[in-house]
Amino acid sequence: MKQYKMNIDGKEVTGRPGQTILEVARENAIDIPTLCYDERLEIYGSCGLCVVEVAGIPKILKACATEITDNMVVNTKTPRVIESRKTNLELLLSKHIGDCVAPCKRACPGTTDCQGYVGLIANGEFAEALKLIKEQLPLPGAIGRVCPHPCETACRRGEVDEPIAIAWLKRFAADFDMTHDMFMPEIAKASGKTIGIIGGGPGGLTAAYYLIQSGHAVTIYDAMPKMGGMLRYGIPEYRLPKGVVDEEVELIKEMGVVFKNNTRVGVDIPFETIRKNHDAVYVALGAWTSSGLRCEGIDAKGVIGGIELLQQVANNEPIVLGEKVAIVGGGNTAMDACRTALRLGAKEVYNIYRRTKAEMPAEEIEIIEAEEEGVIFKNLTNPIEVIKGTDGQIVKIRLQKMALGEPDASGRRSPVPIDGEEEIIDVDTLILAIGQGINPKGLDDLELTKWNTVLADEQTFRTNLDGVFAGGDCINSGASIVIKAVGDAKKAVPFIEGYLSGEAIAYHEPYFVIRESVDQDYLESIKKNKRPVMTHLAPDARNDNFLEVVEGFSPLQAVEEGKRCLNVAVRITSNVSWSPMPTNMRLSQSALKARTRKQKSRTTTPL
Repeated sequence: MKQYKMNIDGKEVTGRPGQTILEVARENAIDIPTLCYDERLEIYGSCGLCVVEVAGIPKILKACATEITDNMVVNTKTPRVIESRKTNLELLLSKHIGDCVAPCKRACPGTTDCQGYVGLIANGEFAEALKLIKEQLPLPGAIGRVCPHPCETACRRGEVDEPIAIAWLKRFAADFDMTHDMFMPEIAKASGKTIGIIGGGPGGLTAAYYLIQSGHAVTIYDAMPKMGGMLRYGIPEYRLPKGVVDEEVELIKEMGVVFKNNTRVGVDIPFETIRKNHDAVYVALGAWTSSGLRCEGIDAKGVIGGIELLQQVANNEPIVLGEKVAIVGGGNTAMDACRTALRLGAKEVYNIYRRTKAEMPAEEIEIIEAEEEGVIFKNLTNPIEVIKGTDGQIVKIRLQKMALGEPDASGRRSPVPIDGEEEIIDVDTLILAIGQGINPKGLDDLELTKWNTVLADEQTFRTNLDGVFAGGDCINSGASIVIKAVGDAKKAVPFIEGYLSGEAIAYHEPYFVIRESVDQDYLESIKKNKRPVMTHLAPDARNDNFLEVVEGFSPLQAVEEGKRCLNVAVRITSNVSWSPMPTNMRLSQSALKARTRKQKSRTTTPL
């Protein structure tokens, strides 16, 4: 076959008559950028990014649409070419009216493709929705139940009526998975590399999930009897049944991850031994210590931390709280402690928070359900003294009444004491849920911050130690939401793998256009249709037990909710169907344990 000789950027190459400059360049690993080119489609050349200069031709040419000639000399990186590409790109962006990335995905710390799986559920493709979710995170059943869903806050449907129930749809897909044979990702051939992960919570499990898929040998070291971290030991059963955690953790074990429980680093195994035994280490400690309170008498008996209480409940340890319990704090952990105290038999449960109810960081539904169950909210109050009995046991707490003053650095109005206005209430137990920290003891030589957290680069997750990476609750600013730990782990994996292969990967900030507002005429044209009403257990049916409160969507509800997404273009017809599944998707722990897992149908590549 006849061959044409060419020169592209000083490199001598050959091409066939009829080929374009772009085709020859790609065959020879010469990069020419393009947006609109696809070899399966007729050439249109609309983006104008593949322009090049050809010797002897005064105008610049589109490489995708220009056929080669013999002895053609092409330059792809001249100042004129670069300036033309920049101008064309700016013109493209100036006319861009959509979102490069959906607001829901941008808002998710785990960068979950919310829009994608919502659309698949709207089409009745539940198994495909689950597979898409599991490309982005390994624990959808747990995350779908406990995530405070910043994705929903960003959802543009909220500008019409109500945001899409993204978290509940994630939970729906996960429950579908757990009522069928659970989906397992493919495992690559053994790489010969080994990674040690310290911490078996959502961050550690996520890192293991992705690293094992690449064929690396992964071992998780965790101090607790079972894996799951805060998902298992820090969130009550009525919000997250332990059976759901069991199922999702077990799948990761089946993928080949080695679990070493009851193994506290620095006590049962030296940190240096883990470093020597593995090619890389990922530190994903949870925030297991409750922050203290500066208050006279705080050393009294009967003062405990919120995380400690929830952990004791999860371990089925005997707990005596008494009839009157006060919880200090306004976050989800505080609400969990309040609602748990009621379920343990307390007759009066007070929530003490120094700001208003509207400013509480807890999810609104948690506050509503706590109030429904009988929690007494004492907002704009702050403890100033714990009063002890003769035996050192707490008997009362003195509260300072507060008022809102000037805004602080966060923009919220600062609470200030009201002189002379106090209140004393009788209490048998005081629970502190005002913050959480980590215990880095045993992590020798890791550089820490002034807050006693691990100092790590939040772009690459590298620490000061070679081969040691860290993410989630244990780094820099400390404890955050579960999906943040998941997101950190997922983002850290490429940098860990780069380290394993000897490649120093640089972080590049993703670039996309953000549409600040949506055409109001368009929003007003959309028919109002709020999300389906979620079935909950009634307050009197839940406040003396730990049954799961939220029932979950039925298949029909899930499909209808998915269709509300503004970017889901679907046409539901009579032949849309889904696999048989229970109408009531409640997955009790006993039901999960009773379900027969089809182990023989699964295969993993031995490492």
